[in-house]
Amino acid sequence: MLKEFQNFIAKGNVIDLAVAVIIGGAFGAIVTSLVNDIIMPIIGIILGGVNFSGLAVVIGGATVAYGKFIQAIVNFLIIAFVIFLVIQLYNRLRRKEEVKEQIPVKAELPADVVLLAEIRDLLKNNAMTSGGSAATAPVKPYTGL
Repeated sequence: MLKEFQNFIAKGNVIDLAVAVIIGGAFGAIVTSLVNDIIMPIIGIILGGVNFSGLAVVIGGATVAYGKFIQAIVNFLIIAFVIFLVIQLYNRLRRKEEVKEQIPVKAELPADVVLLAEIRDLLKNNAMTSGGSAATAPVKPYTGL
């Protein structure tokens, strides 16, 4: 079991996942700052000076901070949109690679096959210019070199 775990860890997928989680966390912090420090204050000014982080309702002894919830929704929408764009770009690049793979590469034919094809084409052309077909063309006797 330990050997299987070592093989699992050694694969690149685990490392890639760890890097993605770290970068995702940093990206989340950037988006949170963007929303809290730039977007929401601008929206607050447009709506008449509303501070969303301070929006809350006190019910009994509990405080319902719905302003922070609104900010979290805006964070989510921005992150979801960026991930959507990244996936769209990835899919577009992958489709281009699939199209490149589907284009058959013309293999070079051996010299004897090319020579036989040339002979065949010459026989066809000769038969057509003489008025008959290759099957009904008159056979000329061999007279030597």
